Amino acid sequence: MLFPALDVSTSGLEAQRVRMNARSSNIANISTTRNEEGQPEPYRPRFVVLETDDTVGAHGGVGVRVASVETAEVEPRWRWEPGHPDANDRGYVAYPNVSMMTEFTDAMEAARAYEANLGAIEITKDLEQQTLRILA
Repeated sequence: MLFPALDVSTSGLEAQRVRMNARSSNIANISTTRNEEGQPEPYRPRFVVLETDDTVGAHGGVGVRVASVETAEVEPRWRWEPGHPDANDRGYVAYPNVSMMTEFTDAMEAARAYEANLGAIEITKDLEQQTLRILA
């Protein structure tokens, strides 16, 4: 690793990208009542589990990596819609238990963390350029 600070920030960018993808998927499927096979089963929201990555970084700094992308085991939101094709025998439809407010808040947090890592990369690049100018 030639530039450990860049490696740490890059690992953060990758982790936040995966978080944003999971949140985007949750928002896009907020009304999905069928699974991939076409069976009436609501979409289950995804969330990302991050962990430290000791193989990235140096001098006390460590990176981050995606440990896993999990599927939330939550009860669906039931809505009475007897005319819906996915309604059960009592007329209720199972919708994903996805909160738009929570998803947007978490997506905004991931976007801010992504921006912070970009800022750290820019500062690191500037410092390295200044160092090269001094040494040249």
